[in-house]
Amino acid sequence: MLAKLSTRPTLRRCAVTGAVGMVLLGTGLPMSTDRSDPDLTRFYQQQVTWAKCPGEGLPKDMQCGKVTVPLDYADPKAGTLDLALARYRATGDRRGSVLLNFGGPGGPGVPEFATGAKEFMELTDNYDIVTFDPRGVGRSSPVSCGDGQEDIEVEDDGTELGRDPRKVLERFKQAAAACARHSGPVLPHIGTVNASRDMDVMRQALGDKKLNYLGFSYGTRLGAVYAAQFPEKVGRLVLDGVDTLTEPLTEQGLAGAQGQQKALEEFINWCVKDIACPLGQDAREARKHVVQLVDSLDENPVPSAFGDPFTGQDLVGAIGQALYSEDLWPALERALASLVEGGDTHAVESFASAGAAPRQREETGDPDGGLVDAEDVPLDNLSAALMAINCADDPDRPTGEEIVGSLDRLRAEYEEASPVFGPYRLSWVLLCYGRPKGTDFIRDEVKDVHTPKMLLVGTRGDPATPYRWTVETAKRLGTSAVVLDNKGSGHTGYASSKCVHRKVDAFLLYGTLPADGSSCGPEDERES
Repeated sequence: MLAKLSTRPTLRRCAVTGAVGMVLLGTGLPMSTDRSDPDLTRFYQQQVTWAKCPGEGLPKDMQCGKVTVPLDYADPKAGTLDLALARYRATGDRRGSVLLNFGGPGGPGVPEFATGAKEFMELTDNYDIVTFDPRGVGRSSPVSCGDGQEDIEVEDDGTELGRDPRKVLERFKQAAAACARHSGPVLPHIGTVNASRDMDVMRQALGDKKLNYLGFSYGTRLGAVYAAQFPEKVGRLVLDGVDTLTEPLTEQGLAGAQGQQKALEEFINWCVKDIACPLGQDAREARKHVVQLVDSLDENPVPSAFGDPFTGQDLVGAIGQALYSEDLWPALERALASLVEGGDTHAVESFASAGAAPRQREETGDPDGGLVDAEDVPLDNLSAALMAINCADDPDRPTGEEIVGSLDRLRAEYEEASPVFGPYRLSWVLLCYGRPKGTDFIRDEVKDVHTPKMLLVGTRGDPATPYRWTVETAKRLGTSAVVLDNKGSGHTGYASSKCVHRKVDAFLLYGTLPADGSSCGPEDERES
C-alpha cells in the first residue's frame, strides 16, 4: 500500500474507528492518569465564552468557544493547549449540555457540527449540544506528518512487505520521525487518556455537575475511558458503534477486513441488479473485477485529482469509506463508473477526502498551544492524529523479529478475510512499529465501572465495529452497561435507524432506558 507523508487530502471525517479504520503509527505516550497530585485548580475554574464562529458560510445559530487544558497533566505548569468548541443552544428548558464526539480518532467535531448537526436538534429541547476538536485534531494544536516536501513512501500491496519486511519497517521508523518533526509539543501528550481528562475540564467549564455524552465509533472508546477515570461524574452516557477495549491491533485489523469484505459483497449484490453497474451483472465476476481493478491501479496508477498517483490501495481506502452507509451506494456506483469508464478519479476520491486542493504549510500550529485558523489545519491532520492516538492507546510493540516471524501467518489470515481489504489492513496495523509503547490503562483499567446506567448501541451489520465488540465491551464495563441491539446495517445506528434515534433521545432527554438486550429491527423499524 502507499503510506505517504504528504499534504494529500486524507480520509473523510466519518466515524473511522481506531480499531478497524487505518491503524497507523504514533509517536507519544499518554501521561499519568493520577489526578491527585498536580494542582489543576485554574483549569477547573474557567468558563466558556461563546461567540459567533469565525469563518464564512457557517450556521448563524452555531456558537464557538474554547477551553484551556494542560499540555501535560503530570506537570500543569509545562504549558497549555486551547481546545476548540462549538455549540447549539437549548431552545427549551435547559438542563445542561450533551457533549458529542463523532469518532475517528482524528475527526474534528467543529466542522462536523457545521454541516451535520441536524440529526441532533431534538436534543436541544433540553440541552445545549456541544462538540469539540480533541487535542492534536482540527484547530486544537493539529498534528501533521509534513507538507509533502519529504514524502516517505512504502508502496506495498503486500508484496514488498513479504519480500523485504525489514526495509519496510525501517521506512516506518522514518515516517514516525517525520511526524515528530512536524507535530510540535502536543504529540507526546496525545491519546484517549488525556482526551478524557480534557472532557472533564470541558464538563466543568460548561457548568455541568455530570457529563452527558453521546459518542460514536472511536468516541465510544473515549466515553468508556471517561467512565473509568471519572465514574462519579458520569451522567447520561451513550456509546454507539462500540469499539473494542482489549483486542490487539492485529485482531482489530482482521475484524476490519472481514467487516468491510462483507459490506463490499452486499454492495456488489445490490449494484449488479442495475444495468448501469460498472462491475457487470454477475456478482461473482464483479468481485473478481474489483480485485483486478485494485491490482491494475497498483501496477499502473492513474493521475489523481490532486496530481499524485492514484493507486489501487488508494481505491481500497476510498471504497472502504463509502461502505459505511447504504445511502452512499448510488454515489459509489457512479464514482466507480467514472473511474472504470473514463479513468476519472475525482468522484471516488471524494469518499476519501474533504474535497479541498492541496495547500503547503510551513508549521503545524501555534507552538504556544493556541487555536489555529481553520484554513491552516494541515490536510493530513486526520490521518496523522489517527496515527498518534491509536498507537498511544496501544501497549503492544512487537519487535522486528517478532513481526517478521509472524508475517506469513498474518498475510494468509488477512488474505482469507478479504482479498481486497486484507493487504491494506495488514500494512496499516504494522505501522506502530518503532514507536514508544502506548498506555496499558485502557486494556487493564477500563472495566467494572461503577457509574449510573449507560446505553451501548451495537449494529449487527456494522462494517467497522462488529456487534460482538458491543457485547464484549458491555460485559467488561459491568452491570452499568445496557445493550441496545440494532439489527440493521451500516456504521453506527443513531443516524440510520429511527428506532435507535428515538431510544437514544429518550434516554438523554428523559432518562428512559430500553431493557438490556432489547432490539431495533432493520428497515421495517420493528421493535422488541
